[in-house]
Amino acid sequence: MLFFQLAMAQEIERKFLVTGEFKPYAFAQKELMQGYICSDGGRTVRVRIENDTAFLTIKGPTSASGMSRYEWEKEIPLAEAKELLKLCVGGFIHKTRYLVRSGEHLFEVDEFYGSNQGLVVAEVELSSEAEEFVKPSFIGQEVTGDIRYYNSRLLTNPYLSWNNK
Repeated sequence: MLFFQLAMAQEIERKFLVTGEFKPYAFAQKELMQGYICSDGGRTVRVRIENDTAFLTIKGPTSASGMSRYEWEKEIPLAEAKELLKLCVGGFIHKTRYLVRSGEHLFEVDEFYGSNQGLVVAEVELSSEAEEFVKPSFIGQEVTGDIRYYNSRLLTNPYLSWNNK
């Protein structure tokens, strides 16, 4: 019997609403389409296409703080990702991701489309939950751990359907 050990990395990130102009600070951008084959019990299996590159990602449950979770990601052929998107529950999310440097960190700013039009969030990955970082001027309220802002939840409860945004 063969056993395989899955190498997983700890993903630590904080998420914020974007309240100001961010596009002039972006040094790159990419179009993303992503869907979820499974999203159950805090675990997700995601298919993502970034421009012409595709990935399959498996994430574990989020920690009590809402900042950390295990993540495994593998690049897959684009044609396979397009087929896998057809299996995704609730369709897929379309967004543009802008990359903005702030101090020693990289902020990923996502501008959503479709049923999540009007939602713009920024995430910063950290090496520890206590790591400090410089917030860019466009950063607003922190929403780390607020499940409404999880991409997998935005498929079942889209931003445009919220009464108290």
